[in-house]
Amino acid sequence: MTGLLVPAGLAAVGVLAAGMYHPNAPLFGRAIGRGPRGGRALYLTFDDGPNPDATDRILDTLEAEHVPAAFFMVGDHVRRFATAARRAAGSGHEIGNHTQHHVKLHVRGPARVRAELQQAHDTIVTVTGQPPRAFRAPHGYRNPFVAAAARRLGYRVFGWTFGVWDSDRPPAGEIRRRVRAKLRPGAIILLHDGDGSNPNGDRRSTAEALPGVIADARAAGYEFRPLGELLA
Repeated sequence: MTGLLVPAGLAAVGVLAAGMYHPNAPLFGRAIGRGPRGGRALYLTFDDGPNPDATDRILDTLEAEHVPAAFFMVGDHVRRFATAARRAAGSGHEIGNHTQHHVKLHVRGPARVRAELQQAHDTIVTVTGQPPRAFRAPHGYRNPFVAAAARRLGYRVFGWTFGVWDSDRPPAGEIRRRVRAKLRPGAIILLHDGDGSNPNGDRRSTAEALPGVIADARAAGYEFRPLGELLA
């Protein structure tokens, strides 16, 4: 019997770890990780902003190319860089909640999880006038308390289809190449216009890469769609 319990215990640990660390795992509630696969839609998302350098450059590109995007914002950064946050909201982009302090929620209790989401929600509403409808956990890490806190605020929880580790600040050309290699129908693309732990973090490479990312996707026959389509 002991021999049977060990594999079962290991399997349970594996399931629990996947639920905590995989951004789209259903164990702790549904997370939307991809849009419809039948067409040629893509969904562009940015985490960890706003940022004093990158966000405005990204917004310039999105405006010039008529591309919608979603920005999952850190409440404390919204407070610091209110003008960029208001510009993103005023430009019609989806504004999502990414917690107040970019903490790893999977190791937090229910009161802290609830406070992180509520404080970010209140900050975003106060600064932009736009109540968030979507939530993405920092790093995608979740526990059982995250779904309850998100549900309380009326959010849909999002993961992503793929990221390209642009947070490690590779050159713009490398970011572009990585995105191009992973394009697929319905993909929710994760990029970063800020740094969760450093409000002045350097995300210029992502901003520089964005025009090429858009051009490559369009050349491959894709169309960028608003993330709000997946909220219904």
